[in-house]
Amino acid sequence: MGAGKSAVGRYLARTLHLTFVDSDDEIESRTGVDIPFIFEKEGEEGFRKREAIVVDDLSKMDSVVLATGGGAVIDAGSRSRLGGRGFVVYLYTTVDQQVVRTKKGRERPLLENADPRARLQELLDARDPLYREIADLVVETDGRKVKSVADEIIEQVS
Repeated sequence: MGAGKSAVGRYLARTLHLTFVDSDDEIESRTGVDIPFIFEKEGEEGFRKREAIVVDDLSKMDSVVLATGGGAVIDAGSRSRLGGRGFVVYLYTTVDQQVVRTKKGRERPLLENADPRARLQELLDARDPLYREIADLVVETDGRKVKSVADEIIEQVS
C-alpha cells in the first residue's frame, strides 16, 4: 500500500506503449461501487473473492501492465496466476514511507483504525514474503520519483 503501483504502472505502460490496467479500478467498474463500499458490505473476504476473479481475468491479457491491489498476493491462486503468467515486479516500500504516502488521497479500508502505522507493519510482515515468492524483480521505491522507479524497471527488464 502506497508503493506507487498505479503511478509506476501507468508510466511504464505509457513509455512501453502497452495498456495499463488496475485491478482495483476493474473491480469498481464491474461492481459499480467503490472499494470502501465493498469492504463495508462484504468485508475483506468478499472483496478478496472479487479480487481473485479479476486478477485471474486480467492476468490472461497480453501486452498489459497490471497493477494489483496490495493484498492480491494473499490468495494462493492469484499468486500462482500472476507468477505464472507475467513478469512480476514487487515495489517495496518501508512502513515509514507508506505512512507518509497513505495519509492523503484514496480511502483505505484496511487503515481505518486507531493505529495505521501498526496496521501497515502487520500487512507488510504478512505480505512481503508472498511478494518475494513470485517477484521476478524487487525495486525499492522509498524517496523516489515515479520516473526513476520506472526507468530502473525498464533497465532491469531489458
